[in-house]
Parts: sequence; structure tokens; C-alpha cells
Amino acid sequence: MIYLQLFWEFFKIGLFAIGGGMATLPFLQRLSESTGWFSPALITDMVAISESTPGPIGINMATYVGCTVAGFWGGVIATMGEVLPAIVIVVAVSKSLEKFRGNRVVDAAFYGLRPAVTGLIAAAGIGVVKVTMLHLDRFRETGLLNDLFDLRKLLFFGLFFFAIRKFKLHPICYIACAAAIGILFAF
Repeated sequence: MIYLQLFWEFFKIGLFAIGGGMATLPFLQRLSESTGWFSPALITDMVAISESTPGPIGINMATYVGCTVAGFWGGVIATMGEVLPAIVIVVAVSKSLEKFRGNRVVDAAFYGLRPAVTGLIAAAGIGVVKVTMLHLDRFRETGLLNDLFDLRKLLFFGLFFFAIRKFKLHPICYIACAAAIGILFAF
């Protein structure tokens, strides 16, 4: 039964998460709340792992959750659920691509989808920031501004944000550097 549920949940995510892997984050947050398969805080770890491994982030996250919930076959089935809608849609669209090209209705639909997807990704990004760098529960208890932020993580974020915008190196350079710094801070 768990395999069917994994397939169905990730099929829905694959069908409706338009805009790439980061657009899956709001769906994963909701999945976390509704199933309890993983904590909302684990989403941040999943993003880090998915960004650090080859392949599309949404598919990596489906594989990660599936393996966590139901082992190897759970990962395979969740991944199949995630990619099946895209395969069906791409095959269907490719068959009639010329018919859709320049279609005013399709162009208008994409005009509306682009800002909506941007909003989904921004909301997911804000959610990741809240989980990663803010301690809202501690702040609610004490009311002290010092307890709201994890200053080391905030500084780390600012440093990497600046470096990414300034130097425009390959993403793997930042991932490797962040992992090395994280290891150094752990000891």
C-alpha cells in the first residue's frame, strides 16, 4: 500500500509542479504535513542533497523521500511517479508542437504561469530560509532578537550570496566549498 501511496503523491507533484525542481518545494512541504513521512526541517537537507547530486532536483527529492519511506523500491516508485506526468505531457506536446507554436491561448497561459511559478519558488525559498536561518519558536519564547536569527548561518548565507553574484563560478564550486566549511565548523 505504501508503494501505491508514494507513486500517487509524487505523480501529483510531478503533474502540478510546473517550473522545475524548486517548484516542488511547496508540494513537499504539504506532503510533509499531510503524511508525516519526513519533517519540514528535512526539506532543507533534501534540497542540499539534491543540489549536490547529479540530476533534476525534483526527481532527486522524490528518490530521497521514497528511499527514506520505503527503501530502494520506494525510491524507484516515487521517482517513477514524479517523472511519468512529464513524459506523458512532453510526448503529447511534441506530437502537436507545430499546432501550439504561436497559439494565442497557449501564449496567454504561459504568460499567467510564469509569475505564478515564480511565486511558488519564492514561497518555497522563504520557507527554506525560515527553517534554516530563523528560530521562530525560541524567539516566541524569549522575545529577544538575538534568538530569532542564527547569525552564523545568516553570515554564511550572505557570504555565499555575494560570492555567487560576484564571481559566477560553477555551482559545484560553491557546493564543495560550503560542504568543506560546514565540516570545519562541525569540529
